[in-house]
Amino acid sequence: MNMIVAVDANWAIGNKGNLLVSIPNDMKMFRQTTTGKVVVLGRKTLATFPQGLPLPKRQNIILSRDKNFSVKDAIVVGSTEALLEELKNYPDEDIFIIGGASVYREMLPYVDTVHVTKIDHAYEADAYFPNLDEDPEWEITADSDEQTYFDIAYSFIKYERKKK
Repeated sequence: MNMIVAVDANWAIGNKGNLLVSIPNDMKMFRQTTTGKVVVLGRKTLATFPQGLPLPKRQNIILSRDKNFSVKDAIVVGSTEALLEELKNYPDEDIFIIGGASVYREMLPYVDTVHVTKIDHAYEADAYFPNLDEDPEWEITADSDEQTYFDIAYSFIKYERKKK
């Protein structure tokens, strides 16, 4: 199972319910990586999408504690246990956890690959991703050359859980 996330220099991922920055090449990489796959996200993350609708050309699975929550063209599950049960219907390599912070934290123990867009800037933030650089269970297995968008430097880094 995979995660995909954009973090700043402090592993921040959002502020006041929004992304920290929108980098077109990061959005393109996200689309290319997740199209045709399964994306898992929380209800609050879904609310930030255009018209609050699921992402097209993907199987969207929404994790929400609200038992009355439903959304067209998506599967809604009410617990981590129900989510893990639903995910058994899909190949592990086709599953991408896409946020937000609480969903990332809940699902990190079940993931073996994390695709990180690391942005070389510190933003004002209130939502964070666990710092994989400080976690001995994770190692960098791929790292792109540094890229820039205007004055923002970033790179695509792949982390994999070390084999026991």
